[in-house]
Amino acid sequence: MYRLLIFCLCSFAFISCHSQQQEKKVDTIPFHFKALTATEKERYSEAIAPLYQKLLIQKGFNGSILLAKNGEIIFEDYHGYKNFSTKENISSETPFHLASISKTFTGMTILHLLEQGKLTLDDPMQKYFPGFPYQNITIRLLLSHRSGLPKYEYAMENRKAIITYKKNKKGKKVREITYINLDSNNEKTFVTNEDVLKFLIDKKPALQFTPNRTYLYCNTNFALLALIIAKITGVSYPQYMKDSVFTPLGLKNTFVFNENTIAEYVPSYTYNNAAYKMEKFDCIYGDKNIYSTVRDLLLWDNALYEGKFVSNATLAMAFQPYSYDRRLGKGHYYGLAWHLFYDDVNKNTIVYHNGWWHGNNTVFTRYIKDSATLIILGNKFNRNIYHAKEIGAVFSQSIDTSAVDE
Repeated sequence: MYRLLIFCLCSFAFISCHSQQQEKKVDTIPFHFKALTATEKERYSEAIAPLYQKLLIQKGFNGSILLAKNGEIIFEDYHGYKNFSTKENISSETPFHLASISKTFTGMTILHLLEQGKLTLDDPMQKYFPGFPYQNITIRLLLSHRSGLPKYEYAMENRKAIITYKKNKKGKKVREITYINLDSNNEKTFVTNEDVLKFLIDKKPALQFTPNRTYLYCNTNFALLALIIAKITGVSYPQYMKDSVFTPLGLKNTFVFNENTIAEYVPSYTYNNAAYKMEKFDCIYGDKNIYSTVRDLLLWDNALYEGKFVSNATLAMAFQPYSYDRRLGKGHYYGLAWHLFYDDVNKNTIVYHNGWWHGNNTVFTRYIKDSATLIILGNKFNRNIYHAKEIGAVFSQSIDTSAVDE
């Protein structure tokens, strides 16, 4: 039996800087996916095609797209190159760096362990890492971006840029930037999750705010959650996700990129087709570094609808509006590892996560009321991917084109 989560989020309470957030009740009702007729599928496809051309193809899109209704694919396409050097085309089996969509996997895995009784959301960090220097930071605050922890990509940035000029093949003078690590005590080229934790313990950088005071999107939170998963299970995050999440759910082209798979790195690209080289923070996972396909993400989406990974009650808890997102404005909130957009006019909630890392721009939008999903994965920098969420108008009157996550 399929179940559809319908949200009663009409009376949001804004969270002040001096008060605790209040959890809202979310009702669930039984729901059966109704099989689409051939005519319905054709009608959807015909409505989507011109929007796809206008919003993506005509804007230089390089990637894959899939739209589903009632668990069925109604539109998909693969456009451009996986590798601009070899001219290898993108296919249904081409995995893309999901960037911050990875957070949905990390967050739901934490809630999966919660259901197994292996943790509580109010567990303090010291339970898993006794040397952790900040008090009153719990798993719940990591999941909801209310920890106040500094962003590792800023706090740990200790490099100097050396700018040089050389001639390219056409004889044109071009600029090259080389970064030199200024930390003489750290000879490692790439930072790992363990390095992030050690940095927090050893250096004790200042918090951005008192824990649970407010909301601020921060990758550090989910890098630490990945370490908690490893601590609890006794298995590395990449291995646990493969054995206990991806494989059981049938996600055959999904994996975690890490320091042991550097040799397999496939670059993403700038808007003018230049390849991104690997950088200092490219081996940190949990907040990013899950690679997947649009078809695998549809399996992930269906697993959430069907309660195959976490129960509907647990999922409803994740979709509570823990924090108002001032960055994105009216109607935008954050739950536990999910963004929420509440349309007060149409009484509708969209559950989603965007992503951005190097040239990877990604969109995973779930129109819960309409049991529909929009997935867009790109490996060539293109902000139009976020605006292309307007394609969701074929399902819902509620349109959200919020920008990228940090």
